[in-house]
Amino acid sequence: MSRLRRPRPRARDLRAALRGRPAITACTTEREFAPACVELARFDRGHVTLVRLATPSPWEKHPDGDELLYIAQGAIDVVLLTQPRRARVRVNAGSIFVVPRGVWHRQIPRPIASVLSALPSAHGAISWASDPR
Repeated sequence: MSRLRRPRPRARDLRAALRGRPAITACTTEREFAPACVELARFDRGHVTLVRLATPSPWEKHPDGDELLYIAQGAIDVVLLTQPRRARVRVNAGSIFVVPRGVWHRQIPRPIASVLSALPSAHGAISWASDPR
């Protein structure tokens, strides 16, 4: 019987993980967006990523689960497209925010932020439209 090899558990230094990675800016293309995100770890049916934002992220939604955001540095406004309106929540460094499953959302850095996310591996839709609904 063959056994799957699991990666050896290890700690990850957030500053080192971002070193040499570009910040996501207004000039970042859709093709450049994924390489700017660092995948730190995988768990069950999800993964942990780290990104440095210098401009609003694209809209996204996750149909298979919630997304946990931890602000490692700076601050962000999380904009949620709830029915029938938009909601905007400021999240400062050292704080967390949980985005509910299936809700269109984006992150707006104030003015630049490093954001750690734990989210489902099946990412869901992404949109650069002004309103993806």
